[in-house]
Amino acid sequence: MSLNLETVLTGSPYISYTYAYPHKTAYRSIEPVPLEQIWQSEPNETFLYVHIPFCEMRCGFCNLFTTVNPDSSLETGFLTALERQASAVRSALPNNTVARAALGGGTPTFLVPSELERVLKVLESFGVGHSTPLSVETSPRTATSDRLELLQHFGVDRISIGVQSFVEAEARAVGRSQRSSEVLGALERIRAYHFPTLNIDLIYGLPNQTSVSWLESLRIALDFAPQELFLYPLYVRPLTGLGKLEQNWDARLELYRVARDFLLESGYAQHSMRVFRRADAPSRDVGIAFDAQKDGLIGLGVGARSYTNHLHYSSEYAVGQVRVKEIIADYATRTETDFSFATHGFYLDQLEQRRRFILQDIFNVAGFSRIAYQQRFDSDAVADFPLLAGLLELGLVAISRDTIFLTELGLERSDAIGHLFYSAHVQELARDFEWR
Repeated sequence: MSLNLETVLTGSPYISYTYAYPHKTAYRSIEPVPLEQIWQSEPNETFLYVHIPFCEMRCGFCNLFTTVNPDSSLETGFLTALERQASAVRSALPNNTVARAALGGGTPTFLVPSELERVLKVLESFGVGHSTPLSVETSPRTATSDRLELLQHFGVDRISIGVQSFVEAEARAVGRSQRSSEVLGALERIRAYHFPTLNIDLIYGLPNQTSVSWLESLRIALDFAPQELFLYPLYVRPLTGLGKLEQNWDARLELYRVARDFLLESGYAQHSMRVFRRADAPSRDVGIAFDAQKDGLIGLGVGARSYTNHLHYSSEYAVGQVRVKEIIADYATRTETDFSFATHGFYLDQLEQRRRFILQDIFNVAGFSRIAYQQRFDSDAVADFPLLAGLLELGLVAISRDTIFLTELGLERSDAIGHLFYSAHVQELARDFEWR
């Protein structure tokens, strides 16, 4: 569709989630470049992310790099390759220290405890310990006591569980065969281990979801007093189970507003269109506020991205199960020398870096620092991007001397506003991406 300032207000606000800029659909094969060279001018303190590309079921909306119930040989090959990759990265970045870490996927807790322990020991090999904020994703079916006990032992301080809906019929409609008793039992177990931060993921815009059923899910979630809630609008993407679904999306904006108002009244603060946090939740900041989408991210595991200020790199991206398994199998054959080079990614020139700087923070309630932009690029953000002035005229952003941030109206249209900042080059690469 054609997107401009006017259609941001008059059209659907749900274009797609600007999770990272650019998306992996813009990545292409590059000449092999040594990791030492990539990171030589980057800070030594980084965020570490490990991607586990396995799940027990494939949700109908999921376009993440993951596969379902793999053969044991595929898992074993992946874990052994992950250890080789970790060794290669440590050798290339001997002075690196990890400020924060996360274990995602997929579903990391799909792994049995002995396999999960191998992954956690990879994190330990980078110096991740009890003083390092460490987040792990789980699911209702895999949040078992033995796994949770292991995570507690390794000092995990944040558990994020994908529930999506507490209404069984809504969950089934998107391919999640979960029982309410299973979900509630998992949350009770998580709470029994007293992890400092619990996050619950929920989705709105599900087939046949209403304001009443949406509020029911929110109220049940609050029974467990989660420190955080991530609320995602449903998207139907290529090669997913819902890819051919015809759905009236008009309810999503209404449901977003219902949830926002309910959570604000319930003592939660809004941090972005998706993120709500209890005011009394413990701070996870450690000096510098690291974010998984900021530059200075080391990604391990097939499907993980790494970010520096000039190059983003990863393995090849796919969604279809045949291609995903092929990529995982190829990853398992790579040597430590292979892992010492980046071969697939996207170079960010100065203009792309400026776009990324804005997109990293404009979706947060606090916005981005105009002064920090000036200091980094020796230019003014509004002069570089006149569309910011256009967004101001439409009431979608507000601008102070030091900060540019989305208004309430702008926040609810985050998924449209983000695309206004995409370069023509990135848009062309995404259009030409071959979905497999």
